[in-house]
Amino acid sequence: MTIKALFWDIGGVLLTNGWDREQRSDVVRRFGLSAEAEELHERHKLAAPELEVGRMTLDEYLEQVVFYAPRDFTPADFRAAMEAESRPNEASLALARDLGQRWRMYSLNNEGRDLNEYRIRTYGLRDFLQGFFSSCYLGVMKPSPAIYRLGLSLAQVSPAEAVMIDDRLQNVQAARYVGLHAIQFVSAEQLREELAGLGVE
Repeated sequence: MTIKALFWDIGGVLLTNGWDREQRSDVVRRFGLSAEAEELHERHKLAAPELEVGRMTLDEYLEQVVFYAPRDFTPADFRAAMEAESRPNEASLALARDLGQRWRMYSLNNEGRDLNEYRIRTYGLRDFLQGFFSSCYLGVMKPSPAIYRLGLSLAQVSPAEAVMIDDRLQNVQAARYVGLHAIQFVSAEQLREELAGLGVE
């Protein structure tokens, strides 16, 4: 069956991860919170799912996870540091921009609303993605099969007509379980070759 739509993860594919363990560790160290790292991690684990399905704002998350005790920096300072952790993957962005001239493409990603919208705006993702099927809008997260089915319904394509691109094997396997073609992203060149094998050039 002919491919009609591509679904892209954002963190780890088009950009660096937004607020994963590595990014959190960098910011915690920068703000001198290393002694509280374990406490912050435990608080993050409880709050992050609510953040990523859109039931908690970033300000509410920060209040619970960081500003539960007095700090010598502001929430705005901390938020700016979080945003600064996002960087582009120039090679995969260039590939996506090129493909976006010929293919229907959407995001299908896990992210809290505030950081998601910052990343979309800052890196011009609206220029080549026609819609953002993000966990914060859909209320469900990868690797739940429900998010892939929702994405397919919103794009009005069948699983066999769609490709999911993700850097995490578990998410790739979940997409395949639902019936999508799925590619685990390693590099832009590897992705280009695997997409070509599906007729996406």
